[in-house]
Amino acid sequence: MRVIVVGCEYSGVTTLIEGLMAWGDERGIHHHLDDHFTIPDSQHLDPVDGAMMLHLTPLLKERFQRFQLVYHLRLLHHFEHILLGGFHIEEEIYGPHYYYPGVPTIGVREYEAEMPSDTILVHLTARPEVIQARMQNTPHGHTLIQEADIPMLLEQFHQKYRESWIKKKLMIDTSDLTPGDLLQTFLEKSLPHLNTRDMLTRIAEKS
Repeated sequence: MRVIVVGCEYSGVTTLIEGLMAWGDERGIHHHLDDHFTIPDSQHLDPVDGAMMLHLTPLLKERFQRFQLVYHLRLLHHFEHILLGGFHIEEEIYGPHYYYPGVPTIGVREYEAEMPSDTILVHLTARPEVIQARMQNTPHGHTLIQEADIPMLLEQFHQKYRESWIKKKLMIDTSDLTPGDLLQTFLEKSLPHLNTRDMLTRIAEKS
């Protein structure tokens, strides 16, 4: 599968893609995984490098993020099984708010026009009070979003999901789901969007 998972921080993006990674590994399907589009990158950078990234100028942050998007667009074509967390839609929202306010940027719809046709877009959302509770109870090493911004961010992710040119897409409310429930919900809701290869894999598993 080629899957892009997007949503406000604490909506469950990393939880889902890590669950899908483990699900695939158990079945001999190795997904290439990139979940490092939020500044600072918590997937690959050590604390020193992360701090340097966090303190880049707005102009350099915008340029670096733009280069990241183009590079990973290439990877979408290179790998038959790839999971991207946040990716271009996260950048479209977080960039102007938190990384480089006031810096002119290029729209992201052009990236979608170049994506493989079997790419699946997954939008994860949750009630504002659930996002806030997760922030307080299980905080990330570096939390990007601000509590006052949560309603606005949730609406923007929903808006960008609706505007997306990606044809295969689905939305999941994670407010009351366990990690296992979230994975199972995705597996069920993604069935109508699978290409022939992935559908045959699911059928073979059930037989």
